[in-house]
Amino acid sequence: MIKLLSSPALKKLILPLLMISMFVANAQQKIGGLALYTVRDNMGADAKATLMAVAEAGYKNIEAAGYKDGKFYNMSPKDFQKLLKEIGLTPISTHQGGVTLENADNMIADVKAAGFKYFVIPVPPMGLRDDYKQLAIVLSTLGEKCHKAGLKLLYHNHDFEFKKGNEGIVTIDYLLENTDPKYVNFQMDLFWVTKAGEDPVAYFKKYPGRFKMWHVKDMDSEGKFAPVGKGQINFSDILAQKKLSGMEYYMVEQDKTFDITPLEAIKISHKGLIEIGFK
Repeated sequence: MIKLLSSPALKKLILPLLMISMFVANAQQKIGGLALYTVRDNMGADAKATLMAVAEAGYKNIEAAGYKDGKFYNMSPKDFQKLLKEIGLTPISTHQGGVTLENADNMIADVKAAGFKYFVIPVPPMGLRDDYKQLAIVLSTLGEKCHKAGLKLLYHNHDFEFKKGNEGIVTIDYLLENTDPKYVNFQMDLFWVTKAGEDPVAYFKKYPGRFKMWHVKDMDSEGKFAPVGKGQINFSDILAQKKLSGMEYYMVEQDKTFDITPLEAIKISHKGLIEIGFK
């Protein structure tokens, strides 16, 4: 037994697992989720090290934003799920910007295989930004496909969906009113709603239960992205309406981190989550 434990081959197998356990054990209070789009460059350079840093920063859930050619960050769905489990992170949602009606079935199968619960449409797919009617139809079709596979479909907003189009229609309102909540719900990006000059809580009251996930993203005095708690968005008032919203999960996201690194920014944001009262 002693000889086996001292063998170089066995050490190579055990040491990485010990390092992962050490990182997870030393992590802060583990709450909330992180949208990996925030650390996209780090994920491209070294996905494993980055995910370990995400866990060490105190996050327990992740949202992917790196699917291409049937792989998540150059890993098969099963391998990606396995790595997350080893590190102590849970796959909750994934942004699938390249979805079409033609590739949806294969993509949904990969999302399911990786262990995700939510299939998120991050931008209007298939060039449908200005065709809100067709967008509602496509989202409904994709939502039914996801439902059959045991997944939930969400649509993620930016600011343009809150502006009136040529016909005087507000896209986000049309989508909310012309999709079935059994198949289509929404991931509210709190920054972009605020950027559009709208009130998240007003939307919760108007369309209760439709916003199953939030992107928690702060805004500084210049209207730029900021770490959570370092900007001007009143997250406390928004969080108080969590049940009305229907929110089940939330993901920290910061599209640009400017004069600090993404890995520094996610630590600041995690501390902000705790101070605000997120759990």
